[in-house]
Amino acid sequence: MDTFVLIVTIGVALGFTYTNGFHDSANAIATSVSTRALTPRAALAMAAVMNLAGAFLGSGVAKTVSEGLIATPTGDKGMGILFAALVGAIIWNLVTWYFGLPSSSSHALFGGMVGAALAGGTLVHWRGVLDKVVIPMFISPVIGLVAGYLVMVAIMWMFRKSNPHKAKRGFRIAQTVSAAGMALGHGLQDAQKTMGIVVMALVISGHETYSDPIPVWVKLVCALMLSLGTYAGGWRIMRTLGRKIIELDPPQGFAAETTGASIMFGSAFLFHAPISTTHVITSAIMGVGATKRVNAVRWGVAKNIILGWFITMPAAALVAAASYGVVELIFG
Repeated sequence: MDTFVLIVTIGVALGFTYTNGFHDSANAIATSVSTRALTPRAALAMAAVMNLAGAFLGSGVAKTVSEGLIATPTGDKGMGILFAALVGAIIWNLVTWYFGLPSSSSHALFGGMVGAALAGGTLVHWRGVLDKVVIPMFISPVIGLVAGYLVMVAIMWMFRKSNPHKAKRGFRIAQTVSAAGMALGHGLQDAQKTMGIVVMALVISGHETYSDPIPVWVKLVCALMLSLGTYAGGWRIMRTLGRKIIELDPPQGFAAETTGASIMFGSAFLFHAPISTTHVITSAIMGVGATKRVNAVRWGVAKNIILGWFITMPAAALVAAASYGVVELIFG
């Protein structure tokens, strides 16, 4: 295996991680910024640090990505499939970032992997895709919606006799913790996805086997790139999550972030399922907002976001398949 090809593929994987960071940074901090619990720069810095820490909390999600979704042949063909999958995910990330649509970087990656594998004529582990990607894709937003609603109801009941102004000040401080939890969960989930891709590249090139532990340098560079991308920020998407779905106050922001962080940690540690932070926090915001009144949520914006969820995987798959065709045409 040409070392240059391996380096290029890993470089593209890190490029995807960077786009993941600035695309999904809004997931962790939009609610805290919109409620003025944190300034944008302080929120981004905190999210970058917590993303870095979260990347070292486990490896179950990385194992699912590297072994559970597609089978990649060794040699140039396998590396071409991996390269095309990453290109498909990056292009879709950039398109949705440009239009301010909080689609899922995770599902862009998974769609790219499936599309490139099909174009390359290699095996797709459809059971793994169904169990670890498709089913969580539908279940996690439902859980986020219901849990966000219930958490907010519980907060409203517990603080029903409190002074509203004092309660909001307290929750504004508490949001620093809940936002940090969201960022930590984002690092736990999304940095590991790229770790899985880099491990696949190392296995294809013959430098590693799937039974080997993930090298520390892989964890470090993936976490650093995610953190750098996070600090670069995703202002377009932040406006969509923080303002366009519903006007949030500090208790609502705390409820949404606590719900999202809890779901991400549970899915990573209990099921090793690579769920979308975008899906979880967006649905939690909707659930929290519905406690005020159902029409307080701007369901038209929510409908466009949900439409983006459904088209992300097939769209990224098509782009990845086309990218594989170009790779085959140029390099044979």
